[in-house]
Amino acid sequence: MSALVQREAAEIREEWLGRALSTLPADRPATEAAISELYRLIGLAPPRFHWVASPVAALATVPPGARLRPSEATRRMAEWPLPPRLSALVRELCRELDAQVRWVHQPMDRLIRREVRSSLSLSTDGSLLVPVRAAHDSPHNARTAWYAVQCVSWVAHYDALRRAAGVVFTPEQTRQLDLWAAVARSGGWWWPREGVCVVSERPVAVHTEVWGDAGEVRLHCADGPAIRYADGWDVHAWHGTQVPSWVITDPNLQRIAREANVEVRRCAIERIGWTSYIDRAGLRLVAAAPDPGNPGSELRLYDMRKETRVLLAVNGSVERDGRRRQYGLTVPGFLNDPVDAAGWTYGLSAEQYSLLVRRT
Repeated sequence: MSALVQREAAEIREEWLGRALSTLPADRPATEAAISELYRLIGLAPPRFHWVASPVAALATVPPGARLRPSEATRRMAEWPLPPRLSALVRELCRELDAQVRWVHQPMDRLIRREVRSSLSLSTDGSLLVPVRAAHDSPHNARTAWYAVQCVSWVAHYDALRRAAGVVFTPEQTRQLDLWAAVARSGGWWWPREGVCVVSERPVAVHTEVWGDAGEVRLHCADGPAIRYADGWDVHAWHGTQVPSWVITDPNLQRIAREANVEVRRCAIERIGWTSYIDRAGLRLVAAAPDPGNPGSELRLYDMRKETRVLLAVNGSVERDGRRRQYGLTVPGFLNDPVDAAGWTYGLSAEQYSLLVRRT
């Protein structure tokens, strides 16, 4: 029985992931109808709707005719009154749904949380939340609970419980779950205020790569924007990390040298390729040694800049294409032995590192 549920849950997970990453135009009537009902559930009349082309447009736009309180400015989104009220609605619904599941369906719930909810949460964090974070000036605002409420992972979890595990919810619970599901499957991100709701269209292009054991995805595109909206706003990403466009379109030595962000610098070097970068930058080889944590591979230690060196290594695990990825790690300049440097990256001595069966 559990194998059948697991298979059906995986199908439901892929179905919801496809909806989340959809580049089809939003179903505006369905989105507006569902949001209007959610407004009614917190005692408010349906709002006017203002549609925009992208999240950055949503955060930069004051809806025509709207008289916003000072607390409803975008930079003070954490103080908006409606997102917490709608979030509380979701928390209460989840408590009720969990009560229906408890005891009788606990094993199925654990399986579906792992196969559906956790997996979709990872995909959301590596793809859908990236442009929302990019649209905000402040990273803190981009991590409000309101965006978590809009992610498909929790909706898909309860949808899988009823469809794959046969859990029966009450008519009112089903109605509320269906409203959130309708919003999630029919439109883009939305920002509720009293009297007016701003809704973003879906992107027109999304490029992802599979990176997890359960088919999790993250934004990645090696030759252009990873996600692009109809108004031209876009976000570049390298294996799930948001990067400036130059990392993808023109990763040169000068820009890499000027870049203060270590992660961005690493992505730019990976875009060039570590071997090519070391060649072009003329880095001096300090020492090389067989990698005891990865038999058959070599560790190479190079001078990179003042008080910094780079350790070139080969990944211990095989990528999905069957190859082992070469990568570089910055290490302190006082390290002269590649094995010492490899151990340092794990918080181990050279001797302890040498005893590893195989690192990953």
